Amino acid sequence: MSGPAAISRTIDAVWRIEAAKIIATLTRLVGDVGLAEDLAQEALVEAMSKWPESGVPRNAGAWLTTVAKRRAVDGWRRQERLDKKYVAIARDLETRPDAELGWDPDHIDDDVLRLVFVAAHPVVAREGQIALTLRVVGGLTTDEIARAFLTSTATIQQRIVRAKKTLKAADVPFEVPSREEYPQRLSSVLSVLYLVFNEGYSASSGDRWIRSELCTEALRLGRILAGLVPDEPEVHSLVALMEFQASRFGARTTKDGTPILLSDQDRGRWDHAQIRRGVQALARADECGRGRGPYGLQAALAQCHATAPTTHDTDWQRIVILYEALGRIAPSPVVDLNRAVAVSMASGPGPALEIVDGLVAAGSLSRSHLLPAVRGELLARLHRHEEARADLLTAAEMAGNRRESEVLREKAAALGDTFSENR
Repeated sequence: MSGPAAISRTIDAVWRIEAAKIIATLTRLVGDVGLAEDLAQEALVEAMSKWPESGVPRNAGAWLTTVAKRRAVDGWRRQERLDKKYVAIARDLETRPDAELGWDPDHIDDDVLRLVFVAAHPVVAREGQIALTLRVVGGLTTDEIARAFLTSTATIQQRIVRAKKTLKAADVPFEVPSREEYPQRLSSVLSVLYLVFNEGYSASSGDRWIRSELCTEALRLGRILAGLVPDEPEVHSLVALMEFQASRFGARTTKDGTPILLSDQDRGRWDHAQIRRGVQALARADECGRGRGPYGLQAALAQCHATAPTTHDTDWQRIVILYEALGRIAPSPVVDLNRAVAVSMASGPGPALEIVDGLVAAGSLSRSHLLPAVRGELLARLHRHEEARADLLTAAEMAGNRRESEVLREKAAALGDTFSENR
């Protein structure tokens, strides 16, 4: 099928895959993240106008980059007062061969990493650093970022706009910082890679449960970063965590994209070579001799799952202990909720429900569907089916991802059938 709908889906796919590289390349050329994003969007609009008639170019990413560069030159020419810097850049762009003739993915990959470091510059507030990078590197919508932060879309929009203005006002150079500056930016860079991977691992919205292109990009950047800072344990730990989690992709969905829960997955389809890479990365982190931080503990948790032959053989007591440790050094309601799940497997649903009800009473995770989803599961195991069904339906309404919502509704429906049979 090659109609307008198919072209539109192709354009969406190209944008998801190429956006970060295009924006990074343009930022290097024009020196302004906000302007680079605007130029990329203009090129996308032109593609939406031309590709339905001309067809999708063989190298769609190069086409979009070339169009955006030409629009930058045209914009500078229209300005009455061009400063010397813009004149020099415009001349340089005109003398370079079109990207279509010499597309260099490796070079653009480096640009993406530079873009991550630019967005993580200390002149930008931490919340703005992460929100901006998720937007321009991860390609996440403001709604998706808001869900990740459990805040409003308007708040995220304000953070992104403020971050762009700050970077422009500070004239931040487009470069990987010197080694002395790594400590200032590393924490934000790791947070961004972690959140991009999480959005790919379990998409907060849309029709796909897994957005593998986001996970692949986050893991690729993590591996590069580990090469830049080989003595930073948390970098290796994050890489290990991502390796462990990505190893399950082959078993996490059916052919039509329906989610398969961990307990039901065929572990023979997990990527065991990737699991070994995760083990090696976590060992390198431990060799640094500075103890495990938040990413190290999460990697250890993922390792427990990745190396267990079955769900039954998983060391749930160790997982509970690791979550307790994580809660002490990086406390959050999400950690407590995950600890409750582990407690339910180690000690039963009753003690776990006490933890979850404590979160409900505190008003924690009120924007997240995960709280009623976990509570519904625990109530079902306690044979409180009517209450469980209500919580699962609430979670299904709150879930932004269609696939996840469908799974929750199916669970609620199954409980409804059980409840009717037992009456």
